Amino acid sequence: MRGPRAGSLSLPPGHAHLWWAVPERFTDTGELARYRSTLTDEERQKADRFRFARDRQICLIARILARATLSRYDDVDVSEWCFESNRYGRPAIASPPSSLRFNLSHTAGMVVCLVARDLEVGVDVEPRARSGDWLDLADRFFSPEEAGALRRTEGKDLPRRFLEYWTLKEAYIKARGMGLAIPLAHFSFDLPPERPDDVRIRFAPELDDAPGRWQFGVGPLGEHHLVATAVEVTPGLPLTITAREAVGPLC
Repeated sequence: MRGPRAGSLSLPPGHAHLWWAVPERFTDTGELARYRSTLTDEERQKADRFRFARDRQICLIARILARATLSRYDDVDVSEWCFESNRYGRPAIASPPSSLRFNLSHTAGMVVCLVARDLEVGVDVEPRARSGDWLDLADRFFSPEEAGALRRTEGKDLPRRFLEYWTLKEAYIKARGMGLAIPLAHFSFDLPPERPDDVRIRFAPELDDAPGRWQFGVGPLGEHHLVATAVEVTPGLPLTITAREAVGPLC
């Protein structure tokens, strides 16, 4: 049995699709071997460098999810995609020519791939059970406004609200393709408790960007994860993001 026919889905202007997969659900050894054979030598070597089998599986599913996702929209075999990274390490399509833009994120138990046409995209996923010294991290890395908002957050809500800020920030710097070359304190998110879907961003003068260029979203994904998205918008065209689970076989 094969995955979806190449190029079988449309991705019109004003739409982005978020594909997600749980790596542990892929257990068929023949299927996994086929996925591995689809990767380049460099991709296989990168996966093999992980010490633990769980991490090798996550890396494999992330790589094949990216390839399979792109092939859902363009008539290209999953093995034919070639990628390149910019100076900050962000991967993009090198060949064949495509208007698709994508971004990957993975963590224990979850892999996600966000895709759109001719629009920059960024995504980050984190486990909701993640622990940490949230206020200390916010003071060190976030804007003063965000750190102050977290200090006013009730204790039981603090972990979730911190992760909302964190994933949104990661999604934005990934969409810009610059990673931590953009200081996290140079932009700030407003997350009104009474309107959780109304995510807004403000930039310090040092950043050459405009709030209206982006649309952001953050919320639960599955039972145990939180995901944030950043998508460049086309002026005057509403943006719709659709989430879909990718189940095997992926190719």
